[in-house]
Amino acid sequence: MHFLLVYEVGAEFVERRAAFRDGHMALAREAQARGELVAAGTLAEPVDTALLLFRGDSAGVAERFAAADPYVLSGLVHRWRVRPWIASISEEMAAPPRL
Repeated sequence: MHFLLVYEVGAEFVERRAAFRDGHMALAREAQARGELVAAGTLAEPVDTALLLFRGDSAGVAERFAAADPYVLSGLVHRWRVRPWIASISEEMAAPPRL
């Protein structure tokens, strides 16, 4: 299953994230190495949302990431939520599910 971790960030995110970026990226690399984190990035113009796509048995994989993320712990992320994500087309899927 896939889960989308949605971060809502404020206008100060771009300016303040540098102090926490190394810790955030280390956490992301560890999650990627475990096969949990599939993709991540921010939406632009404006930068107000970041999206992280996880693979796992439950939403817990994304929730644990958020709970340990320096961006969340420092207050850079104003709000976060996890949503199940059903891929219609994906490089990972030879036959996507019928909806």
